[in-house]
Amino acid sequence: MFRTLFLALGALFLALPAAAQVTPFPAGFRTQEIATNGVTIHVRVGGSGPAVVLLHGYGETGDMWGPMAADLARDHTVVVPDLRGLGLSSKPASGGYDKKTQGGDVAGVLDALKIGKVDLVTHDIGNMVGYAFVAEHRDRVGRFVLIDAPLPGVGPWEEILKNPLLWHFRFGGPDMERLVAGRERIYLDRFWNEFSATPARFTEASRQHYAALYALPGAMHGGFSQFAAFDQDAIDNKAFMAQGKLAMPVLALGGEKSFGPMMATVMRFAASDVTEGVVPDSGHWIMEENPKATVALVRGFLDAKR
Repeated sequence: MFRTLFLALGALFLALPAAAQVTPFPAGFRTQEIATNGVTIHVRVGGSGPAVVLLHGYGETGDMWGPMAADLARDHTVVVPDLRGLGLSSKPASGGYDKKTQGGDVAGVLDALKIGKVDLVTHDIGNMVGYAFVAEHRDRVGRFVLIDAPLPGVGPWEEILKNPLLWHFRFGGPDMERLVAGRERIYLDRFWNEFSATPARFTEASRQHYAALYALPGAMHGGFSQFAAFDQDAIDNKAFMAQGKLAMPVLALGGEKSFGPMMATVMRFAASDVTEGVVPDSGHWIMEENPKATVALVRGFLDAKR
Protein backbone atom coordinates (compact mmCIF):
# COMPACT_ATOMS: atom_id res chain seq x y z
CA MET A 1 0.00 0.00 0.00
CA PHE A 2 2.71 2.48 0.99
CA ARG A 3 4.72 1.73 -2.15
CA THR A 4 1.68 2.62 -4.30
CA LEU A 5 1.16 5.81 -2.31
CA PHE A 6 4.76 6.97 -2.64
CA LEU A 7 4.78 6.22 -6.37
CA ALA A 8 1.67 8.37 -6.73
CA LEU A 9 3.29 11.16 -4.72
CA GLY A 10 6.38 10.97 -6.87
CA ALA A 11 4.29 11.36 -10.00
CA LEU A 12 2.55 14.35 -8.45
CA PHE A 13 5.81 16.15 -7.78
CA LEU A 14 7.19 15.41 -11.21
CA ALA A 15 4.10 17.17 -12.56
CA LEU A 16 4.66 20.32 -10.49
CA PRO A 17 6.15 23.40 -12.20
CA ALA A 18 9.93 23.53 -12.05
CA ALA A 19 9.74 26.81 -10.11
CA ALA A 20 7.91 25.16 -7.20
CA GLN A 21 11.07 24.18 -5.37
CA VAL A 22 12.63 25.13 -2.06
CA THR A 23 16.35 25.07 -1.30
CA PRO A 24 17.34 21.46 -2.05
CA PHE A 25 19.24 19.26 0.36
CA PRO A 26 22.82 18.44 -0.63
CA ALA A 27 23.27 15.62 -3.13
CA GLY A 28 24.70 13.31 -0.47
CA PHE A 29 21.42 13.16 1.44
CA ARG A 30 19.19 10.12 1.06
CA THR A 31 15.49 9.76 1.80
CA GLN A 32 14.06 6.86 3.73
CA GLU A 33 10.58 5.75 4.83
CA ILE A 34 10.75 4.47 8.41
CA ALA A 35 7.84 2.49 9.84
CA THR A 36 7.55 3.14 13.56
CA ASN A 37 4.96 3.79 16.25
CA GLY A 38 2.08 2.95 13.91
CA VAL A 39 3.07 5.40 11.15
CA THR A 40 5.58 5.73 8.32
CA ILE A 41 7.89 8.72 8.71
CA HIS A 42 9.59 10.27 5.68
CA VAL A 43 13.19 11.06 6.67
CA ARG A 44 16.16 12.76 5.02
CA VAL A 45 19.60 11.66 6.26
CA GLY A 46 23.02 12.94 5.29
CA GLY A 47 26.47 13.93 6.48
CA SER A 48 28.64 12.22 9.08
CA GLY A 49 29.69 12.86 12.64
CA PRO A 50 27.67 13.60 15.79
CA ALA A 51 23.95 13.38 15.07
CA VAL A 52 21.58 16.34 14.97
CA VAL A 53 17.82 16.11 14.39
CA LEU A 54 15.88 18.98 12.76
CA LEU A 55 12.10 19.15 13.36
CA HIS A 56 9.85 21.45 11.31
CA GLY A 57 6.54 23.11 12.14
CA TYR A 58 3.15 23.91 10.64
CA GLY A 59 2.97 25.55 7.21
CA GLU A 60 6.17 23.81 6.15
CA THR A 61 7.77 20.36 6.14
CA GLY A 62 11.28 19.08 6.74
CA ASP A 63 12.12 20.75 3.40
CA MET A 64 12.45 24.06 5.28
CA TRP A 65 15.78 22.92 6.72
CA GLY A 66 17.74 22.70 3.43
CA PRO A 67 20.22 25.52 4.21
CA MET A 68 20.69 24.38 7.83
CA ALA A 69 21.20 20.77 6.77
CA ALA A 70 23.79 21.77 4.17
CA ASP A 71 25.82 23.62 6.80
CA LEU A 72 25.55 21.04 9.57
CA ALA A 73 26.24 18.06 7.29
CA ARG A 74 29.87 19.23 6.98
CA ASP A 75 30.54 17.69 10.40
CA HIS A 76 27.28 16.13 11.60
CA THR A 77 24.97 13.31 10.69
CA VAL A 78 21.77 15.26 9.98
CA VAL A 79 18.34 13.64 10.37
CA VAL A 80 15.29 15.53 9.08
CA PRO A 81 11.87 13.88 9.45
CA ASP A 82 8.48 15.08 8.28
CA LEU A 83 6.13 15.04 11.28
CA ARG A 84 3.28 12.53 11.17
CA GLY A 85 0.36 13.91 9.20
CA LEU A 86 2.52 16.34 7.24
CA GLY A 87 4.79 16.34 4.21
CA LEU A 88 5.43 12.84 2.86
CA SER A 89 4.92 11.05 6.18
CA SER A 90 1.76 9.00 6.60
CA LYS A 91 -1.39 10.77 7.75
CA PRO A 92 -3.41 8.65 10.18
CA ALA A 93 -7.03 9.70 10.45
CA SER A 94 -7.40 8.03 13.83
CA GLY A 95 -5.13 10.25 15.92
CA GLY A 96 -1.73 10.19 17.57
CA TYR A 97 -1.15 13.91 17.05
CA ASP A 98 -0.42 14.64 20.69
CA LYS A 99 3.23 15.61 20.95
CA LYS A 100 4.08 12.86 23.44
CA THR A 101 3.12 10.26 20.82
CA GLN A 102 5.08 12.14 18.18
CA GLY A 103 8.08 12.22 20.48
CA GLY A 104 7.82 8.45 20.24
CA ASP A 105 7.95 8.79 16.45
CA VAL A 106 11.29 10.61 16.79
CA ALA A 107 12.64 7.95 19.13
CA GLY A 108 11.56 5.24 16.71
CA VAL A 109 13.26 6.95 13.77
CA LEU A 110 16.51 7.22 15.71
CA ASP A 111 16.30 3.60 16.84
CA ALA A 112 15.77 2.48 13.24
CA LEU A 113 18.83 4.48 12.18
CA LYS A 114 20.80 3.06 15.14
CA ILE A 115 21.51 6.55 16.47
CA GLY A 116 21.80 7.05 20.22
CA LYS A 117 22.54 10.55 21.46
CA VAL A 118 21.65 13.63 19.40
CA ASP A 119 21.44 17.38 19.41
CA LEU A 120 17.99 18.71 18.57
CA VAL A 121 16.95 21.80 16.57
CA THR A 122 13.24 22.55 16.32
CA HIS A 123 10.80 25.18 15.01
CA ASP A 124 7.12 25.90 15.67
CA ILE A 125 5.17 22.62 16.24
CA GLY A 126 8.56 20.92 16.10
CA ASN A 127 9.37 22.65 19.42
CA MET A 128 6.46 20.84 21.04
CA VAL A 129 7.36 17.45 19.58
CA GLY A 130 10.98 18.05 20.48
CA TYR A 131 10.22 18.96 24.08
CA ALA A 132 8.12 15.82 24.54
CA PHE A 133 10.93 13.69 23.09
CA VAL A 134 13.57 15.35 25.27
CA ALA A 135 11.45 15.15 28.42
CA GLU A 136 11.11 11.39 28.01
CA HIS A 137 14.64 10.75 26.71
CA ARG A 138 16.79 13.24 28.62
CA ASP A 139 19.89 11.09 28.37
CA ARG A 140 19.68 11.03 24.54
CA VAL A 141 19.92 14.80 23.96
CA GLY A 142 23.10 16.83 24.36
CA ARG A 143 21.86 20.29 23.29
CA PHE A 144 18.40 21.56 22.43
CA VAL A 145 17.52 24.55 20.22
CA LEU A 146 13.89 25.74 20.13
CA ILE A 147 12.81 28.42 17.65
CA ASP A 148 9.83 30.78 17.75
CA ALA A 149 6.84 28.96 19.23
CA PRO A 150 5.58 28.39 22.78
CA LEU A 151 4.97 25.09 24.55
CA PRO A 152 1.42 24.15 25.60
CA GLY A 153 0.96 24.44 29.34
CA VAL A 154 4.42 25.93 29.93
CA GLY A 155 4.95 29.38 31.46
CA PRO A 156 2.62 32.11 30.12
CA TRP A 157 0.70 29.68 27.87
CA GLU A 158 -2.76 30.93 28.84
CA GLU A 159 -1.78 34.54 28.16
CA ILE A 160 -0.22 33.59 24.81
CA LEU A 161 -3.50 31.93 23.79
CA LYS A 162 -5.25 35.31 24.10
CA ASN A 163 -3.20 36.80 21.26
CA PRO A 164 -5.65 37.30 18.34
CA LEU A 165 -2.92 36.38 15.85
CA LEU A 166 -3.10 32.84 17.24
CA TRP A 167 -6.78 32.28 16.40
CA HIS A 168 -5.79 29.21 14.43
CA PHE A 169 -4.83 27.35 17.62
CA ARG A 170 -8.57 26.69 18.08
CA PHE A 171 -9.52 26.36 14.42
CA GLY A 172 -10.23 22.81 13.26
CA GLY A 173 -12.69 20.00 12.83
CA PRO A 174 -14.46 18.51 9.81
CA ASP A 175 -16.29 21.71 8.85
CA MET A 176 -13.00 23.59 8.79
CA GLU A 177 -11.45 20.90 6.63
CA ARG A 178 -14.30 21.23 4.13
CA LEU A 179 -13.93 25.01 4.13
CA VAL A 180 -10.26 24.87 3.15
CA ALA A 181 -10.42 21.87 0.78
CA GLY A 182 -9.08 23.08 -2.55
CA ARG A 183 -8.21 26.43 -0.93
CA GLU A 184 -5.10 25.35 0.98
CA ARG A 185 -2.98 28.09 -0.57
CA ILE A 186 -5.45 30.81 0.52
CA TYR A 187 -5.43 29.50 4.08
CA LEU A 188 -1.66 29.13 4.33
CA ASP A 189 -0.90 32.48 2.69
CA ARG A 190 -2.44 34.20 5.68
CA PHE A 191 0.16 32.67 8.00
CA TRP A 192 3.05 33.17 5.61
CA ASN A 193 2.07 36.84 5.30
CA GLU A 194 0.97 37.73 8.85
CA PHE A 195 3.82 35.95 10.62
CA SER A 196 6.55 37.37 8.36
CA ALA A 197 8.45 40.58 8.98
CA THR A 198 8.91 40.73 5.21
CA PRO A 199 6.33 38.50 3.45
CA ALA A 200 8.13 38.64 0.10
CA ARG A 201 10.96 36.61 1.61
CA PHE A 202 8.60 33.64 1.78
CA THR A 203 8.91 33.27 -1.96
CA GLU A 204 6.27 32.33 -4.49
CA ALA A 205 8.24 29.17 -5.29
CA SER A 206 8.18 28.11 -1.62
CA ARG A 207 4.46 28.91 -1.35
CA GLN A 208 3.69 26.74 -4.36
CA HIS A 209 5.81 23.93 -2.96
CA TYR A 210 4.22 23.82 0.48
CA ALA A 211 0.67 24.47 -0.76
CA ALA A 212 0.99 21.36 -2.96
CA LEU A 213 2.16 19.29 0.01
CA TYR A 214 -0.68 20.52 2.22
CA ALA A 215 -3.18 19.72 -0.55
CA LEU A 216 -2.24 16.02 -0.38
CA PRO A 217 -4.98 13.75 0.99
CA GLY A 218 -5.12 13.97 4.77
CA ALA A 219 -2.56 16.76 5.12
CA MET A 220 -4.93 19.50 6.28
CA HIS A 221 -6.54 17.03 8.68
CA GLY A 222 -3.07 16.23 10.01
CA GLY A 223 -2.30 19.92 10.38
CA PHE A 224 -5.53 20.76 12.21
CA SER A 225 -4.99 17.72 14.44
CA GLN A 226 -1.62 19.10 15.57
CA PHE A 227 -3.46 22.07 17.09
CA ALA A 228 -6.46 20.08 18.35
CA ALA A 229 -4.06 18.10 20.56
CA PHE A 230 -2.83 21.18 22.46
CA ASP A 231 -5.04 20.57 25.51
CA GLN A 232 -3.60 17.07 25.92
CA ASP A 233 -0.12 18.43 25.22
CA ALA A 234 -0.54 20.94 28.05
CA ILE A 235 -1.48 18.12 30.44
CA ASP A 236 1.50 16.05 29.34
CA ASN A 237 3.92 18.99 29.54
CA LYS A 238 2.87 19.83 33.08
CA ALA A 239 3.56 16.21 34.01
CA PHE A 240 6.98 16.43 32.35
CA MET A 241 7.82 19.61 34.27
CA ALA A 242 6.79 17.94 37.52
CA GLN A 243 9.66 15.50 36.90
CA GLY A 244 12.13 18.40 36.94
CA LYS A 245 13.54 20.94 34.52
CA LEU A 246 15.65 19.91 31.56
CA ALA A 247 19.32 19.99 32.52
CA MET A 248 21.01 20.08 29.10
CA PRO A 249 21.98 23.44 27.52
CA VAL A 250 19.02 25.03 25.73
CA LEU A 251 19.07 27.82 23.16
CA ALA A 252 15.73 29.64 22.93
CA LEU A 253 15.56 31.63 19.68
CA GLY A 254 12.79 34.02 18.69
CA GLY A 255 12.37 36.02 15.51
CA GLU A 256 13.00 39.71 16.14
CA LYS A 257 9.53 40.60 14.80
CA SER A 258 7.86 37.55 16.36
CA PHE A 259 8.45 35.86 19.74
CA GLY A 260 11.85 37.46 20.24
CA PRO A 261 13.12 37.13 23.85
CA MET A 262 9.77 35.62 24.94
CA MET A 263 11.14 32.26 23.80
CA ALA A 264 13.72 32.34 26.59
CA THR A 265 11.05 33.47 29.09
CA VAL A 266 8.96 30.42 28.21
CA MET A 267 11.84 27.96 28.32
CA ARG A 268 13.11 29.08 31.72
CA PHE A 269 9.98 27.48 33.16
CA ALA A 270 11.02 24.13 31.67
CA ALA A 271 14.84 24.17 31.57
CA SER A 272 17.58 25.27 33.95
CA ASP A 273 20.33 26.22 31.46
CA VAL A 274 18.74 28.57 28.91
CA THR A 275 20.56 30.88 26.52
CA GLU A 276 18.45 33.66 24.97
CA GLY A 277 18.81 34.48 21.27
CA VAL A 278 17.03 36.60 18.68
CA VAL A 279 17.09 36.09 14.90
CA PRO A 280 17.48 39.65 13.58
CA ASP A 281 15.37 41.08 10.77
CA SER A 282 12.97 38.14 10.85
CA GLY A 283 9.46 37.21 11.79
CA HIS A 284 8.37 33.64 12.45
CA TRP A 285 9.65 32.08 9.21
CA ILE A 286 13.30 32.22 10.18
CA MET A 287 14.68 29.93 7.45
CA GLU A 288 12.98 31.95 4.71
CA GLU A 289 13.50 35.42 6.18
CA ASN A 290 17.04 35.21 7.54
CA PRO A 291 18.56 31.76 7.02
CA LYS A 292 22.15 33.01 7.27
CA ALA A 293 21.67 34.45 10.75
CA THR A 294 19.62 31.45 11.89
CA VAL A 295 22.27 28.98 10.78
CA ALA A 296 25.01 31.05 12.42
CA LEU A 297 23.17 31.20 15.76
CA VAL A 298 22.44 27.48 15.77
CA ARG A 299 25.92 26.53 14.60
CA GLY A 300 27.55 28.71 17.26
CA PHE A 301 25.50 27.10 20.02
CA LEU A 302 26.09 23.52 18.86
CA ASP A 303 29.80 24.10 18.32
CA ALA A 304 30.25 25.57 21.81
CA LYS A 305 30.33 22.08 23.31
CA ARG A 306 33.58 21.26 21.52
